Amino acid sequence: MGARVRMADPADPRLAELRDLNRAESRPDRPGGSGLVVAEGRLIVERLLASRYPVRLVAGTAARLDELAAGPGLPAGATVAEVDRATISAVVGFDFHRGVLATADRAPEHSVAEVLAGARTLLVLEGVGDHENIGALFRNAAGLGVDGVLFGAACADPLYRRSVRVSMGHVLRVPFAHLPGGTTTWQRGLAGLRERGFRVVAMTPGESSAPLWEAMAAERVALVVGAEGPGLTEHAMRACEVRARIPMAAGADSLNVATAAAVGLYERARTLAGPMGQPRVT
Repeated sequence: MGARVRMADPADPRLAELRDLNRAESRPDRPGGSGLVVAEGRLIVERLLASRYPVRLVAGTAARLDELAAGPGLPAGATVAEVDRATISAVVGFDFHRGVLATADRAPEHSVAEVLAGARTLLVLEGVGDHENIGALFRNAAGLGVDGVLFGAACADPLYRRSVRVSMGHVLRVPFAHLPGGTTTWQRGLAGLRERGFRVVAMTPGESSAPLWEAMAAERVALVVGAEGPGLTEHAMRACEVRARIPMAAGADSLNVATAAAVGLYERARTLAGPMGQPRVT
């Protein structure tokens, strides 16, 4: 268990990794920064502590550190700073009320083969550039039993601070990998999924698309969703085996990408339902 050190000076250099988190140019999680993962709040910090990401710093109030010590434990080898709310707020640059936050080094990304190993349900993203949508998609994936997430081209960084926060830390738990290739070539990886026995399903509201519940009935399914607004490219849809749609009320043509994925993944979970209709998801 890590030993606590009381820190009362906002200028303490041991807190430098958390300094001015409200300033984009100094954020450690942004491109060009130090490449750190930032977790905020007790639940997300707990998930970081339980993850494969090497924790560097935990800073929190005495009460929050007590809770972590009684639960997952404080990390050995990391700096554990006991601070009051005023001190940590001065460090991060805004009124921080969640009580604890932490930083970690990025772990090596999983390979595509590692994500596929043993998987029955995958979520594949194309062009999802909004960090909040990325976070919401991972939260939905965790809640609905997805085994892994694969990124096509032009997606936002899943370990960006906002993505981690919106995902409630599930981006640190659900394995993910990037399919190789650019905007017009990454789709070749979908053919590789089909060769491995996955039914690759493109979610699109087109009238020629099959009902969603029909598309989900396969031993292995990879659900492919696209950017907010334009949706999937024609390149991606041509690489999929099936196009599927969510029935919509008159006057509405689509849902937010994270919401649409949640509906599709719920239908997938229903096809894997066990006795008494309970989904076999963990």
